[in-house]
Amino acid sequence: MAASEAAVMSSSPLKTDTCPVLETAGTVAAMAATPPARAAASVVAAAARTGSEARVSKAALATKLLSLSGVFAVHKPKGPTSAELLNRLKEKLLAEAGMPSPEWTKRKKQTLKIGHGGTLDSAARGVLVVGIGSGTKMLTSMLSGSKRYIAIGELGKATDTLDSTGKVTEEKPYDKITQEDIEGILQKFTGNIMQVPPLYSALKKDGQRLSTLMKRGEVVEAKPARPVTVYSISLQKFQPPFFTLDVECGGGFYIRSLVSDIGKELSSCANVLELTRTKQGPFTLEEHALPEDKWTIDDIAQSLEHCSSLFPAELALKKSKPEKSNEQVLSCEYITLNEPKGEDDVIKTC
Repeated sequence: MAASEAAVMSSSPLKTDTCPVLETAGTVAAMAATPPARAAASVVAAAARTGSEARVSKAALATKLLSLSGVFAVHKPKGPTSAELLNRLKEKLLAEAGMPSPEWTKRKKQTLKIGHGGTLDSAARGVLVVGIGSGTKMLTSMLSGSKRYIAIGELGKATDTLDSTGKVTEEKPYDKITQEDIEGILQKFTGNIMQVPPLYSALKKDGQRLSTLMKRGEVVEAKPARPVTVYSISLQKFQPPFFTLDVECGGGFYIRSLVSDIGKELSSCANVLELTRTKQGPFTLEEHALPEDKWTIDDIAQSLEHCSSLFPAELALKKSKPEKSNEQVLSCEYITLNEPKGEDDVIKTC
């Protein structure tokens, strides 16, 4: 991400690989009437101006990036993990700001803090809340806040991951199950209930994620059932073997466990085929989640301004004052707050 620029002057033929010079009809005519030595000097001077302006522009972007503070949302697609997506976002912002840059001194060192609150499975898509600057301190509230999901379940198949990415471990008939059967049991999964988390999850054993241990082939015991909250759940569509649920729940709740438990309650089995988080706290997928082509410093600054009204006054963050000096070196703290309550925050410094 770092790039150095240098202007070299010598008697050898001039090369301008990194600093293109825009030529107008006037400059071309003037150079045509100018001795070669003076023409070459003009090219070097123009290139130096261009490089200087580019550095000033990058420095201004870097200062703006470091001044960003608050909470916003991005649209996570299927495929990458939440951590991988956050890393991609960080790299795009650093590249846009041209940071860190080796020609800058180390007289001042600032840290860009960026993290997410509430892990989404790699196979899931939807709202991922991101904190930047002092906004990372607000992410804990995102973990305990309400979330809303649209989940498509598949009856008749159970997998080791409880979703379509896993290995099929069991198959049972489902042809006798009706829409009324599903609607009739949903009340059992509403309110304050007990839920056993999936083995493939962000929960930890001896400091390591259960999902990591499972992928290594190690024997992992299921975590005990724990209290969770479901505010509402409704059946949106039933086209056997598929059924679509609209679920609003609290922190630490696993949709995969819900769908699996519904299958068992129906004397069959089930797994999650598709999962979309449509809302997290006050952030909605349609109104607030930035697609990847909007992951720019300016777009995020606008989103932070727009989203600041979503929080109570006591949680509002004061904008950080940008540094006066452009001589800054950027380091980055990469913060991930895991979905389950009580988990230690994971902080990686790059």
